[in-house]
Amino acid sequence: MAFSSLGNGSRSRRAGPAPLAEINVTPFVDVVLVLLIIFMLTAHVMEYGLEVDVPKTRTVKTSTKELPVVTINKTGAIYLGKEEVNIHQLGEVIHQRYSGQEAVYVRADRETPYDPIAQVISELGDAKFTVSLVTQPDDRH
Repeated sequence: MAFSSLGNGSRSRRAGPAPLAEINVTPFVDVVLVLLIIFMLTAHVMEYGLEVDVPKTRTVKTSTKELPVVTINKTGAIYLGKEEVNIHQLGEVIHQRYSGQEAVYVRADRETPYDPIAQVISELGDAKFTVSLVTQPDDRH
């Protein structure tokens, strides 16, 4: 007959404390942080719900500024964000929604006639906004 030296009547052959049954949360936290970073990088892309095929150029200035975006589709309709706006109220609406902003982005479909684009840029200039045009890099090189 064998005797245990543990003193509690236990017949365990292992010495030391009982194993802990805790969940390791480190991999879970790592996955959550990676998903958070992916969401943060793609969140600004999801903001633009209008389908516009912007022109391609050889050089594109990369910018990280968060500015209001005025979109002109191929029919000439003008949008601020996702809401359609009257061209004559465009400057006033931008000043109301984005107080303190001095610049805007203008996105236009490549099939949009030049006349609506020129009118929007003129209206924004009259409202004292700096206008930057949105383009895509030309990948043919």
